[in-house]
Amino acid sequence: MSSKTKIVVLHMKEVIYTAIFLILAVVAVILLVVMFHGKNSREPNSEATVSTSVNQYTPGVYTSSIELNGNSFDVQVTVDKDHINSVELINLSDVTTAMYPLMEPTLEDIASQIYATQSTENIKYSDDNKYTSMLLLDAVKSALSKAEVSK
Repeated sequence: MSSKTKIVVLHMKEVIYTAIFLILAVVAVILLVVMFHGKNSREPNSEATVSTSVNQYTPGVYTSSIELNGNSFDVQVTVDKDHINSVELINLSDVTTAMYPLMEPTLEDIASQIYATQSTENIKYSDDNKYTSMLLLDAVKSALSKAEVSK
């Protein structure tokens, strides 16, 4: 019976490189999981509940002005007796659109939430466009305050 002894030679450089690549792969996987999992938690709740207090509006079209660095434009809100029908930007120049490219997509996101809940309460927005959302939401609230029926 003869046993053959095998000798394995590992170069320390190869071991170190392999360990580094394994660590980088694990970090990349963790980073991807955190990025995509965090994005889902920031999305607005699709099961938004309609507010129990129904606001009564005077039917019509109401506007609120916004001025940014000398460029002004309006947020227009159209309402009927008890519904918010549309929210849109008007008088938005090409210069303003170029300087503030997040205005239109942010308003579309806010408007879809307003249509679903018929309220400006509990509107969710991402951290990427927080200040743009707050500015537009304040303008929408200002226009709606003009539409509310005095009791």
